[in-house]
Amino acid sequence: QVQLVESGGGSVQAGGSLIPSCVASGSIFRVNAIGWYRQAPGNQRELVAYITSGGSTNYADSVKGRFTISRDNAKNTVYLQMNSLKPEDTAVYICNTNLRLSNGTLRSSVWGQGTQVTVSS
Repeated sequence: QVQLVESGGGSVQAGGSLIPSCVASGSIFRVNAIGWYRQAPGNQRELVAYITSGGSTNYADSVKGRFTISRDNAKNTVYLQMNSLKPEDTAVYICNTNLRLSNGTLRSSVWGQGTQVTVSS
């Protein structure tokens, strides 16, 4: 059984910061690339940022310069440092990853439950 568990969302004023985290647990041999997505009511889910196993990162234009993705491989954890938050950043933030299980099989897409981020004007 493999899970991604997210935490660290919350409510902040515009211009504030949050650092959600996503922890992979279970019979995991290796966590490969990890991405953060977000989805607001009425909007499609969008990729916000991702980080490869080698540490390369990429960001959506809407968050570039404000958000920073990082990972701690020893803890199977990824973080999303969100600065200068705007009301339009309000959404559920969900992590996704590819995994190699301890039995050798690959899980191409594992999703977390999401954490709510609310930014007020």
